[in-house]
Amino acid sequence: MTETHLARLYKEYIACLNMQKWSDLGRHVHDGVVHNGKRLGLAGYQAMLENDFASIPDLHFNIELLVADSRFVASRLAFNCTPRGRFMNLDIDGLTVSFSENVFYEFTENKILRVWSVIDKAAIEAQLPGARQPR
Repeated sequence: MTETHLARLYKEYIACLNMQKWSDLGRHVHDGVVHNGKRLGLAGYQAMLENDFASIPDLHFNIELLVADSRFVASRLAFNCTPRGRFMNLDIDGLTVSFSENVFYEFTENKILRVWSVIDKAAIEAQLPGARQPR
């Protein structure tokens, strides 16, 4: 795959997520998808995403940075959202927070096979009431 082709596939995948068009997820994600070392399969991956949207009704994936080569995509996603209850073991409970996710994807057969994701939890913690602000 060319870098341009892979970047286009990735943008289509993000659009699918933002529209919550779960019936199309299999067009973008491989049946054997692995997320952070855990084999979820397509059904498990979809369930994870559906849970994310249930917990964060205003969730929207914003591509801030995108780099692609012939098999891999690296992306920095930006979020400004309002999780319900606990999020990442933090008591958010309706507070609007901004944070980033750095994520890498491996593609095979034009679909996402592996995902490595790291969310900037420290950025969220800094926005909580009573958080110590850096000097």
